Amino acid sequence: MDTRQLALKKNKAVAGALLVGAALLFIVARFNHGTGPWAWVAAFAEAAMVGALADWFAVVALFRHPLGLPIPHTAIVAEKKESIADNMGRFIQEKFLATEVLVERMREFDPARHLCNYLLDRDNAAGLARGITRVISESIDFLEDERVSKVVSAALGDRIDRFDAATSAANLFDSLRKDSRHQVVLDELLKRLGGWLATPESQEKVAVALDNWVDAEYPLLSKFIPNRPQFSRNAGEKIVKKVSGFLDAVNADPTHELRHEFDRAVSDFIVRLRHDEGMREKVAELKRELVDNQQLSHYAKGLVSDLKNWMVQDLDREHSSIQKKIADAAVALGNTLSQCGELGDSINEHLEGVVRKYAGDLRSGLARHISGTVKEWENEEFINEIELSIGSDLQFIRMNGTLVGGMIGILLHAASLVIG
Repeated sequence: MDTRQLALKKNKAVAGALLVGAALLFIVARFNHGTGPWAWVAAFAEAAMVGALADWFAVVALFRHPLGLPIPHTAIVAEKKESIADNMGRFIQEKFLATEVLVERMREFDPARHLCNYLLDRDNAAGLARGITRVISESIDFLEDERVSKVVSAALGDRIDRFDAATSAANLFDSLRKDSRHQVVLDELLKRLGGWLATPESQEKVAVALDNWVDAEYPLLSKFIPNRPQFSRNAGEKIVKKVSGFLDAVNADPTHELRHEFDRAVSDFIVRLRHDEGMREKVAELKRELVDNQQLSHYAKGLVSDLKNWMVQDLDREHSSIQKKIADAAVALGNTLSQCGELGDSINEHLEGVVRKYAGDLRSGLARHISGTVKEWENEEFINEIELSIGSDLQFIRMNGTLVGGMIGILLHAASLVIG
Protein backbone atom coordinates (compact mmCIF):
# COMPACT_ATOMS: atom_id res chain seq x y z
CA MET A 1 0.00 0.00 0.00
CA ASP A 2 1.55 3.32 -1.10
CA THR A 3 1.56 6.54 0.90
CA ARG A 4 -1.48 7.95 -0.93
CA GLN A 5 -3.57 4.94 0.02
CA LEU A 6 -2.39 5.13 3.63
CA ALA A 7 -3.21 8.84 3.85
CA LEU A 8 -6.67 8.31 2.30
CA LYS A 9 -7.46 5.44 4.65
CA LYS A 10 -6.29 7.42 7.68
CA ASN A 11 -8.31 10.54 6.82
CA LYS A 12 -11.42 8.50 6.05
CA ALA A 13 -11.10 6.88 9.48
CA VAL A 14 -10.76 10.27 11.19
CA ALA A 15 -13.76 11.73 9.33
CA GLY A 16 -15.83 8.62 10.14
CA ALA A 17 -14.77 8.73 13.79
CA LEU A 18 -15.95 12.35 14.05
CA LEU A 19 -19.35 11.33 12.65
CA VAL A 20 -19.60 8.43 15.10
CA GLY A 21 -18.51 10.72 17.94
CA ALA A 22 -21.21 13.26 17.04
CA ALA A 23 -23.82 10.47 16.95
CA LEU A 24 -22.75 9.19 20.39
CA LEU A 25 -22.92 12.72 21.82
CA PHE A 26 -26.42 13.08 20.38
CA ILE A 27 -27.55 9.78 21.93
CA VAL A 28 -26.07 10.69 25.33
CA ALA A 29 -27.70 14.13 25.22
CA ARG A 30 -31.07 12.59 24.39
CA PHE A 31 -30.77 10.10 27.22
CA ASN A 32 -30.35 13.12 29.49
CA HIS A 33 -33.54 14.62 28.02
CA GLY A 34 -31.63 17.37 26.25
CA THR A 35 -32.14 19.88 29.05
CA GLY A 36 -29.72 22.33 30.60
CA PRO A 37 -26.18 21.93 29.35
CA TRP A 38 -27.23 18.79 27.49
CA ALA A 39 -29.40 20.93 25.24
CA TRP A 40 -26.28 22.64 23.99
CA VAL A 41 -24.57 19.28 23.50
CA ALA A 42 -27.62 17.95 21.65
CA ALA A 43 -27.70 21.03 19.38
CA PHE A 44 -23.96 20.64 18.59
CA ALA A 45 -24.19 16.91 17.96
CA GLU A 46 -27.32 17.10 15.82
CA ALA A 47 -25.92 19.83 13.55
CA ALA A 48 -22.52 18.08 13.43
CA MET A 49 -24.16 14.86 12.19
CA VAL A 50 -26.10 16.78 9.55
CA GLY A 51 -22.90 18.53 8.35
CA ALA A 52 -20.91 15.28 8.41
CA LEU A 53 -23.54 13.33 6.47
CA ALA A 54 -24.06 16.11 3.93
CA ASP A 55 -20.33 16.39 3.24
CA TRP A 56 -19.99 12.60 3.17
CA PHE A 57 -22.70 12.51 0.51
CA ALA A 58 -21.00 15.30 -1.47
CA VAL A 59 -17.56 13.63 -1.38
CA VAL A 60 -18.84 10.15 -2.20
CA ALA A 61 -21.09 11.52 -4.98
CA LEU A 62 -17.98 12.77 -6.78
CA PHE A 63 -16.74 9.23 -7.30
CA ARG A 64 -19.62 6.77 -6.78
CA HIS A 65 -23.35 6.44 -6.18
CA PRO A 66 -23.89 6.89 -2.39
CA LEU A 67 -25.01 3.57 -0.85
CA GLY A 68 -25.15 2.21 -4.41
CA LEU A 69 -28.32 4.18 -5.18
CA PRO A 70 -28.47 5.66 -8.73
CA ILE A 71 -29.24 9.14 -7.46
CA PRO A 72 -29.11 11.76 -10.25
CA HIS A 73 -25.93 13.86 -10.49
CA THR A 74 -23.85 11.39 -8.49
CA ALA A 75 -20.76 9.37 -9.58
CA ILE A 76 -19.77 12.56 -11.37
CA VAL A 77 -16.18 11.55 -12.15
CA ALA A 78 -17.23 8.30 -13.83
CA GLU A 79 -20.08 9.94 -15.74
CA LYS A 80 -17.87 12.78 -16.96
CA LYS A 81 -14.76 10.70 -17.75
CA GLU A 82 -14.87 11.49 -21.49
CA SER A 83 -15.29 15.21 -20.86
CA ILE A 84 -12.60 15.22 -18.15
CA ALA A 85 -10.17 13.45 -20.50
CA ASP A 86 -10.78 15.96 -23.31
CA ASN A 87 -10.54 18.95 -20.96
CA MET A 88 -7.36 17.58 -19.39
CA GLY A 89 -5.71 17.18 -22.79
CA ARG A 90 -6.90 20.62 -23.88
CA PHE A 91 -5.64 22.21 -20.65
CA ILE A 92 -2.18 20.67 -21.07
CA GLN A 93 -2.13 21.73 -24.72
CA GLU A 94 -3.21 25.35 -24.19
CA LYS A 95 -1.63 26.17 -20.83
CA PHE A 96 1.49 24.04 -20.46
CA LEU A 97 2.52 23.47 -24.09
CA ALA A 98 1.57 26.77 -25.72
CA THR A 99 4.30 27.74 -28.18
CA GLU A 100 5.17 31.03 -26.52
CA VAL A 101 5.20 29.39 -23.09
CA LEU A 102 7.67 26.75 -24.32
CA VAL A 103 9.85 29.36 -26.03
CA GLU A 104 9.89 31.53 -22.90
CA ARG A 105 10.81 28.57 -20.69
CA MET A 106 13.56 27.60 -23.12
CA ARG A 107 14.96 31.13 -23.07
CA GLU A 108 15.00 31.08 -19.29
CA PHE A 109 16.71 27.68 -19.32
CA ASP A 110 19.37 28.83 -21.85
CA PRO A 111 20.19 25.40 -23.40
CA ALA A 112 23.55 26.53 -24.81
CA ARG A 113 24.82 27.61 -21.37
CA HIS A 114 23.68 24.36 -19.74
CA LEU A 115 25.24 22.36 -22.57
CA CYS A 116 28.49 24.28 -22.14
CA ASN A 117 28.59 23.67 -18.37
CA TYR A 118 27.75 20.01 -18.89
CA LEU A 119 30.43 19.38 -21.50
CA LEU A 120 33.15 21.24 -19.59
CA ASP A 121 32.90 18.58 -16.89
CA ARG A 122 35.26 15.81 -18.03
CA ASP A 123 33.18 13.14 -16.28
CA ASN A 124 30.07 14.26 -18.17
CA ALA A 125 31.97 14.23 -21.46
CA ALA A 126 33.28 10.73 -20.71
CA GLY A 127 29.76 9.55 -19.88
CA LEU A 128 28.46 11.03 -23.13
CA ALA A 129 31.27 9.30 -25.04
CA ARG A 130 30.43 5.97 -23.39
CA GLY A 131 26.79 6.37 -24.40
CA ILE A 132 27.67 7.20 -28.01
CA THR A 133 30.15 4.33 -28.31
CA ARG A 134 27.54 1.97 -26.87
CA VAL A 135 25.12 3.06 -29.58
CA ILE A 136 27.83 2.58 -32.23
CA SER A 137 28.66 -0.89 -30.92
CA GLU A 138 25.01 -1.96 -30.81
CA SER A 139 24.47 -0.54 -34.30
CA ILE A 140 27.37 -2.61 -35.63
CA ASP A 141 25.92 -5.74 -34.03
CA PHE A 142 22.54 -4.93 -35.56
CA LEU A 143 23.99 -4.44 -39.04
CA GLU A 144 25.94 -7.70 -38.76
CA ASP A 145 22.68 -9.63 -38.50
CA GLU A 146 22.35 -11.62 -41.74
CA ARG A 147 18.68 -10.68 -42.14
CA VAL A 148 19.41 -6.98 -41.72
CA SER A 149 22.40 -7.24 -44.06
CA LYS A 150 20.23 -8.75 -46.80
CA VAL A 151 17.63 -6.01 -46.48
CA VAL A 152 20.27 -3.25 -46.47
CA SER A 153 22.07 -4.75 -49.48
CA ALA A 154 18.81 -5.08 -51.40
CA ALA A 155 17.83 -1.50 -50.55
CA LEU A 156 21.25 -0.15 -51.59
CA GLY A 157 21.17 -2.13 -54.81
CA ASP A 158 17.72 -0.80 -55.63
CA ARG A 159 18.76 2.79 -54.90
CA ILE A 160 21.90 2.42 -57.03
CA ASP A 161 19.87 0.98 -59.92
CA ARG A 162 17.45 3.92 -59.76
CA PHE A 163 20.22 6.50 -59.27
CA ASP A 164 20.44 8.80 -62.31
CA ALA A 165 24.20 9.36 -62.41
CA ALA A 166 24.15 11.54 -65.54
CA THR A 167 21.55 13.98 -64.23
CA SER A 168 23.23 14.10 -60.82
CA ALA A 169 26.59 14.86 -62.45
CA ALA A 170 24.93 17.56 -64.57
CA ASN A 171 23.40 19.13 -61.46
CA LEU A 172 26.79 19.03 -59.74
CA PHE A 173 28.55 20.76 -62.62
CA ASP A 174 25.70 23.25 -62.93
CA SER A 175 26.07 24.08 -59.25
CA LEU A 176 29.82 24.56 -59.70
CA ARG A 177 29.16 26.89 -62.64
CA LYS A 178 27.04 29.27 -60.55
CA ASP A 179 28.87 32.44 -59.53
CA SER A 180 31.75 31.26 -61.81
CA ARG A 181 32.93 28.75 -59.22
CA HIS A 182 34.07 26.46 -62.03
CA GLN A 183 36.59 29.17 -62.97
CA VAL A 184 38.09 28.77 -59.49
CA VAL A 185 38.62 25.10 -60.31
CA LEU A 186 40.31 26.11 -63.57
CA ASP A 187 42.52 28.59 -61.68
CA GLU A 188 43.61 25.86 -59.29
CA LEU A 189 44.38 23.46 -62.12
CA LEU A 190 46.41 26.08 -63.97
CA LYS A 191 48.33 27.02 -60.82
CA ARG A 192 49.18 23.40 -60.14
CA LEU A 193 50.25 22.87 -63.75
CA GLY A 194 52.36 26.03 -63.61
CA GLY A 195 53.93 24.91 -60.34
CA TRP A 196 54.73 21.51 -61.78
CA LEU A 197 56.31 23.02 -64.93
CA ALA A 198 58.50 25.27 -62.77
CA THR A 199 60.31 22.33 -61.15
CA PRO A 200 63.62 21.09 -62.62
CA GLU A 201 62.32 17.53 -62.62
CA SER A 202 59.35 18.39 -64.85
CA GLN A 203 61.54 20.42 -67.19
CA GLU A 204 63.88 17.47 -67.50
CA LYS A 205 60.89 15.26 -68.35
CA VAL A 206 59.77 17.71 -71.03
CA ALA A 207 63.28 17.73 -72.51
CA VAL A 208 63.43 13.92 -72.57
CA ALA A 209 59.94 13.71 -74.09
CA LEU A 210 60.92 16.25 -76.77
CA ASP A 211 64.14 14.37 -77.57
CA ASN A 212 62.22 11.09 -77.86
CA TRP A 213 59.61 12.74 -80.08
CA VAL A 214 62.25 14.15 -82.48
CA ASP A 215 64.01 10.79 -82.55
CA ALA A 216 60.75 8.97 -83.35
CA GLU A 217 59.23 11.41 -85.81
CA TYR A 218 62.35 12.77 -87.50
CA PRO A 219 65.10 10.15 -87.07
CA LEU A 220 67.18 11.47 -89.97
CA LEU A 221 67.03 15.06 -88.77
CA SER A 222 67.94 14.03 -85.22
CA LYS A 223 71.29 12.73 -86.41
CA PHE A 224 72.31 16.19 -87.68
CA ILE A 225 71.41 18.03 -84.43
CA PRO A 226 74.62 18.86 -82.64
CA ASN A 227 74.73 18.27 -78.86
CA ARG A 228 71.23 16.82 -78.72
CA PRO A 229 70.93 16.68 -74.91
CA GLN A 230 71.69 20.40 -74.61
CA PHE A 231 69.42 21.20 -77.58
CA SER A 232 66.58 19.23 -75.97
CA ARG A 233 67.08 20.98 -72.63
CA ASN A 234 67.09 24.42 -74.24
CA ALA A 235 64.05 23.60 -76.34
CA GLY A 236 62.28 22.15 -73.30
CA GLU A 237 63.01 25.27 -71.25
CA LYS A 238 61.64 27.49 -74.01
CA ILE A 239 58.50 25.38 -74.30
CA VAL A 240 58.01 25.44 -70.54
CA LYS A 241 58.59 29.21 -70.50
CA LYS A 242 56.03 29.74 -73.26
CA VAL A 243 53.46 27.50 -71.57
CA SER A 244 54.09 29.18 -68.20
CA GLY A 245 53.67 32.59 -69.78
CA PHE A 246 50.40 31.48 -71.34
CA LEU A 247 49.17 30.13 -67.98
CA ASP A 248 50.12 33.40 -66.26
CA ALA A 249 48.21 35.34 -68.89
CA VAL A 250 45.11 33.20 -68.35
CA ASN A 251 45.36 33.59 -64.58
CA ALA A 252 45.75 37.36 -64.85
CA ASP A 253 42.88 37.90 -67.30
CA PRO A 254 39.33 37.04 -66.09
CA THR A 255 38.08 37.55 -69.65
CA HIS A 256 40.71 35.40 -71.38
CA GLU A 257 39.45 33.42 -74.36
CA LEU A 258 40.51 30.15 -72.72
CA ARG A 259 38.12 30.90 -69.88
CA HIS A 260 35.28 31.44 -72.34
CA GLU A 261 36.18 28.18 -74.07
CA PHE A 262 36.23 26.40 -70.72
CA ASP A 263 32.86 27.91 -69.83
CA ARG A 264 31.38 26.78 -73.15
CA ALA A 265 32.88 23.31 -72.73
CA VAL A 266 31.35 22.95 -69.25
CA SER A 267 27.97 24.20 -70.49
CA ASP A 268 28.01 21.83 -73.46
CA PHE A 269 28.99 18.95 -71.19
CA ILE A 270 26.09 19.71 -68.84
CA VAL A 271 23.65 19.80 -71.76
CA ARG A 272 24.98 16.49 -73.07
CA LEU A 273 24.70 14.89 -69.64
CA ARG A 274 21.06 15.91 -69.50
CA HIS A 275 19.88 15.41 -73.04
CA ASP A 276 22.37 13.39 -75.09
CA GLU A 277 21.16 9.79 -74.86
CA GLY A 278 24.52 8.49 -76.00
CA MET A 279 26.36 10.35 -73.26
CA ARG A 280 23.75 9.36 -70.65
CA GLU A 281 24.06 5.72 -71.65
CA LYS A 282 27.86 5.89 -71.36
CA VAL A 283 27.58 7.31 -67.83
CA ALA A 284 25.00 4.64 -66.91
CA GLU A 285 27.26 1.94 -68.35
CA LEU A 286 30.18 3.28 -66.32
CA LYS A 287 27.99 3.16 -63.20
CA ARG A 288 27.01 -0.45 -63.93
CA GLU A 289 30.63 -1.44 -64.54
CA LEU A 290 31.67 0.05 -61.22
CA VAL A 291 28.81 -1.65 -59.37
CA ASP A 292 29.37 -5.03 -61.07
CA ASN A 293 33.16 -4.94 -60.77
CA GLN A 294 33.90 -7.89 -58.48
CA GLN A 295 37.41 -6.79 -57.59
CA LEU A 296 36.21 -3.33 -56.62
CA SER A 297 33.32 -4.88 -54.69
CA HIS A 298 35.62 -7.24 -52.78
CA TYR A 299 38.03 -4.39 -52.09
CA ALA A 300 35.25 -2.17 -50.73
CA LYS A 301 33.86 -5.02 -48.60
CA GLY A 302 37.35 -5.68 -47.28
CA LEU A 303 37.77 -2.05 -46.30
CA VAL A 304 34.39 -2.01 -44.58
CA SER A 305 35.15 -5.28 -42.79
CA ASP A 306 38.58 -4.06 -41.64
CA LEU A 307 37.07 -0.79 -40.42
CA LYS A 308 34.27 -2.64 -38.62
CA ASN A 309 36.69 -5.08 -36.96
CA TRP A 310 38.93 -2.26 -35.85
CA MET A 311 35.99 -0.35 -34.40
CA VAL A 312 34.70 -3.43 -32.55
CA GLN A 313 38.13 -4.17 -31.10
CA ASP A 314 38.69 -0.55 -30.13
CA LEU A 315 35.25 -0.21 -28.50
CA ASP A 316 35.95 -3.33 -26.42
CA ARG A 317 39.15 -1.86 -24.99
CA GLU A 318 39.09 -0.24 -21.57
CA HIS A 319 40.80 2.86 -22.97
CA SER A 320 39.05 3.11 -26.32
CA SER A 321 40.61 5.64 -28.68
CA ILE A 322 37.20 6.28 -30.28
CA GLN A 323 35.67 6.97 -26.89
CA LYS A 324 38.56 9.26 -25.98
CA LYS A 325 38.20 11.17 -29.26
CA ILE A 326 34.49 11.67 -28.66
CA ALA A 327 35.10 12.84 -25.09
CA ASP A 328 37.83 15.23 -26.27
CA ALA A 329 35.49 16.59 -28.95
CA ALA A 330 32.74 17.10 -26.35
CA VAL A 331 35.10 19.03 -24.04
CA ALA A 332 36.39 21.05 -27.00
CA LEU A 333 32.81 21.95 -27.90
CA GLY A 334 32.23 23.03 -24.31
CA ASN A 335 35.33 25.23 -24.41
CA THR A 336 34.24 26.74 -27.72
CA LEU A 337 30.79 27.50 -26.32
CA SER A 338 32.32 29.13 -23.25
CA GLN A 339 34.52 31.39 -25.39
CA CYS A 340 32.17 32.12 -28.27
CA GLY A 341 28.92 33.73 -27.23
CA GLU A 342 27.75 33.95 -30.83
CA LEU A 343 27.80 30.15 -31.16
CA GLY A 344 25.68 29.81 -28.03
CA ASP A 345 23.25 32.41 -29.35
CA SER A 346 23.05 30.55 -32.64
CA ILE A 347 22.28 27.24 -30.89
CA ASN A 348 19.56 28.84 -28.79
CA GLU A 349 18.03 30.57 -31.81
CA HIS A 350 17.97 27.36 -33.85
CA LEU A 351 16.40 25.45 -30.96
CA GLU A 352 13.81 28.20 -30.62
CA GLY A 353 13.08 27.84 -34.33
CA VAL A 354 12.66 24.07 -33.91
CA VAL A 355 10.24 24.64 -31.01
CA ARG A 356 8.20 27.14 -33.02
CA LYS A 357 8.12 24.78 -36.00
CA TYR A 358 7.14 21.58 -34.20
CA ALA A 359 5.41 22.78 -31.02
CA GLY A 360 1.99 22.73 -32.69
CA ASP A 361 2.27 19.08 -33.74
CA LEU A 362 3.77 18.16 -30.35
CA ARG A 363 0.96 19.91 -28.46
CA SER A 364 -1.86 18.35 -30.42
CA GLY A 365 -0.24 14.92 -30.41
CA LEU A 366 0.40 14.96 -26.67
CA ALA A 367 -3.11 16.25 -25.98
CA ARG A 368 -4.58 13.40 -28.02
CA HIS A 369 -2.35 10.92 -26.23
CA ILE A 370 -3.40 12.15 -22.77
CA SER A 371 -7.07 12.26 -23.70
CA GLY A 372 -6.97 8.84 -25.38
CA THR A 373 -5.09 7.22 -22.50
CA VAL A 374 -7.55 8.52 -19.92
CA LYS A 375 -10.52 7.36 -22.01
CA GLU A 376 -9.05 3.87 -22.28
CA TRP A 377 -8.88 3.47 -18.50
CA GLU A 378 -11.55 1.36 -16.87
CA ASN A 379 -14.02 3.48 -14.89
CA GLU A 380 -13.00 1.96 -11.56
CA GLU A 381 -9.30 2.42 -12.35
CA PHE A 382 -9.92 6.04 -13.35
CA ILE A 383 -12.00 6.71 -10.21
CA ASN A 384 -9.40 5.11 -7.94
CA GLU A 385 -6.60 7.16 -9.49
CA ILE A 386 -8.50 10.43 -9.04
CA GLU A 387 -9.55 9.48 -5.53
CA LEU A 388 -5.98 8.63 -4.55
CA SER A 389 -4.85 12.00 -5.91
CA ILE A 390 -7.41 14.26 -4.18
CA GLY A 391 -9.54 11.98 -1.97
CA SER A 392 -7.31 12.39 1.07
CA ASP A 393 -7.74 16.17 0.98
CA LEU A 394 -11.49 15.83 0.40
CA GLN A 395 -11.80 14.00 3.73
CA PHE A 396 -10.89 17.27 5.43
CA ILE A 397 -14.13 18.66 3.99
CA ARG A 398 -15.98 15.97 5.95
CA MET A 399 -14.00 16.74 9.10
CA ASN A 400 -14.57 20.48 8.74
CA GLY A 401 -18.26 19.88 7.91
CA THR A 402 -18.69 17.94 11.15
CA LEU A 403 -17.02 20.58 13.32
CA VAL A 404 -18.43 23.63 11.52
CA GLY A 405 -21.90 22.05 11.51
CA GLY A 406 -21.66 21.53 15.25
CA MET A 407 -20.66 25.16 15.82
CA ILE A 408 -23.57 26.33 13.64
CA GLY A 409 -25.89 24.11 15.75
CA ILE A 410 -24.70 25.86 18.91
CA LEU A 411 -25.22 29.28 17.31
CA LEU A 412 -28.75 28.31 16.17
CA HIS A 413 -29.60 26.98 19.66
CA ALA A 414 -28.35 30.24 21.17
CA ALA A 415 -30.40 32.23 18.68
CA SER A 416 -33.53 30.20 19.51
CA LEU A 417 -33.06 30.95 23.20
CA VAL A 418 -32.66 34.66 22.56
CA ILE A 419 -35.72 34.80 20.28
CA GLY A 420 -37.79 32.56 22.50
